[in-house]
Amino acid sequence: MSLLSRAKLLFLLMPAMLGLSGCSSLGVLNAVLLKDSGSTLAASDVAYGGDARQKLDVYAPSDEPANTKRDVVVFVYGGSWDNGSRSNYSFAGRAFAAQGYVTVIGDYRLVPEHPYPDFVQDTASVVAWAHRNAARFGGDPERIFLVGHSAGAYNAAMVAFAPDFLQAAGVSPRVVKGFAGLAGPYDFVPLDADASVAAFGHLKPSELRLSQPVNRITSGTYAPPAFLATGADDTTVRPRNTEQLAKVLRDHGHQVETKIYPDLGHAGLVLALSRPLRGKAPALDDVVAFFRGL
Repeated sequence: MSLLSRAKLLFLLMPAMLGLSGCSSLGVLNAVLLKDSGSTLAASDVAYGGDARQKLDVYAPSDEPANTKRDVVVFVYGGSWDNGSRSNYSFAGRAFAAQGYVTVIGDYRLVPEHPYPDFVQDTASVVAWAHRNAARFGGDPERIFLVGHSAGAYNAAMVAFAPDFLQAAGVSPRVVKGFAGLAGPYDFVPLDADASVAAFGHLKPSELRLSQPVNRITSGTYAPPAFLATGADDTTVRPRNTEQLAKVLRDHGHQVETKIYPDLGHAGLVLALSRPLRGKAPALDDVVAFFRGL
């Protein structure tokens, strides 16, 4: 596709894509988004487990010496825990790689066959894989940062704040040096949406309570510094989720920064990571600046 044709298609699709209430259609736009230079797909279809969904891709900076230790980003996409594909988020992988991060994006097992905690366990397994393998791509296995959008932000938050998931994967929770949650659901009991009922409705009340990131924060447990962002116009995962998690983190003495971007909806926040749509919100710059300060 020529650059002119790509630009025309992007112009036609952009208004509809920015108005999406979910994540499943983001791949439509990924195919025509201009990608960041300075990045490369370093590995693809790498198995981190035995299930067909347990595969990942690795993006790396293309302009750095091979022996340079770079910070590592594990990016976790959304999709209501029942859909999504890492191939639809190459724009995010290349965006962070172009900023100097070895970036890992993994698929995870989906509802209804795999309700909670399977998808969180898979995210922990991707982090464990990154810890054990990032050095092969120039990454520092002791400096891993989690970035998630929507349901992916939930997965990443649970891995960041519930240490049992990484411990079960054989990794110290302290390898995670920072967490960035974009429009994530962190406090959604009682279950009032079809997606959350399908993913969590089988749990007993005590189990359901512990499935909420806000209930995993304590003063005595390690919690990585958190950057929490949302769009003011998000009606899919409302900003109260971001505000509540930030409050709990602050109340327990943990470092947290929040951003609410005006005139931005749910899908618009993750699309703001892409090269053509960064003018909608400085989400990429804000996440990178936060991580670089840690």
